[in-house]
Amino acid sequence: MRESLLFGTPTVNPYWRRWLVLSLVIVIIDQITKWMVLARFRPGERLTVIANWFDLILAFNSGAAFSLLGDAAGWQRYLFSGLAIVVSIGLVWFLRKPGSFALHLGLAMILGGAVGNLIDRIRIGEVVDFLLVYHGAWSWPAFNAADSAITGGAALLILDSFRQRHEQR
Repeated sequence: MRESLLFGTPTVNPYWRRWLVLSLVIVIIDQITKWMVLARFRPGERLTVIANWFDLILAFNSGAAFSLLGDAAGWQRYLFSGLAIVVSIGLVWFLRKPGSFALHLGLAMILGGAVGNLIDRIRIGEVVDFLLVYHGAWSWPAFNAADSAITGGAALLILDSFRQRHEQR
């Protein structure tokens, strides 16, 4: 572990590879669940899990979150793939930096989710979604395990930023 010349504090997180393993586990879970849904469902087919609340469905998203740019002419595949690659490199760089458990957990979750969805974009040109939360006529856009990891990781980063501000006071 290297130390900063100015402050004598570690400049590299000695556990950063462990966080990469967590990211890999998230990618594996994401890809296995997508493979299972692709093997079982036809596009648009639904299976009720909790009546009027939660279904499994096979849906495809060529856009970003909430199908942003989903109806574009196909160039968005390359844009979102490129962004995912750049963001993933940045996340690995941040994982190497010292920080809190919550910060590193959040970064690892986001990295795993980003890579999981990137694999879909590279492999089939769009992201496989299969979780549908709804009630009556209202429904949340379908999502997947990678999206859940990204959302959970982002929530941890936000909570960690509040904790850091509170500690600075």
